[in-house]
Amino acid sequence: MSTKQETELDAAVLRRLIAHLDSRKDVQNIELMILAGFCRNCLSKWYAEAAKERGINVDLSVAQERIYGMSYADWKAKHQTPATPEQLERYEAAQQKSG
Repeated sequence: MSTKQETELDAAVLRRLIAHLDSRKDVQNIELMILAGFCRNCLSKWYAEAAKERGINVDLSVAQERIYGMSYADWKAKHQTPATPEQLERYEAAQQKSG
C-alpha cells in the first residue's frame, strides 16, 4: 500500500468515526472517556494539534465544529447531560488506572 493510499484510508476512517459519533449523540463524552480513554473533545484537540504541526491555522473552536458538526456550546446545550455521581466515580477510577 502506498503512503497516499494509507492517508486516504486514514481520512476515510476518521470521517466514518466522526459520522458514527454524530449518529450517537446519546453517548456522552464522559462515557467515551470512561470506556475508551478519549472523547469528542480529545478528537477536537488532536485535530487542532495536527493542523498546527502542519503549519495550518485551525483553532480549537474550528476543530470542535468539525468534530461536533456544530459549535461546542450548541452541542452541549442540545445533547450533553450533567454527569451523574456514578459516572464521575467511574471516570475518576478510569483516570487512576490510566495515569
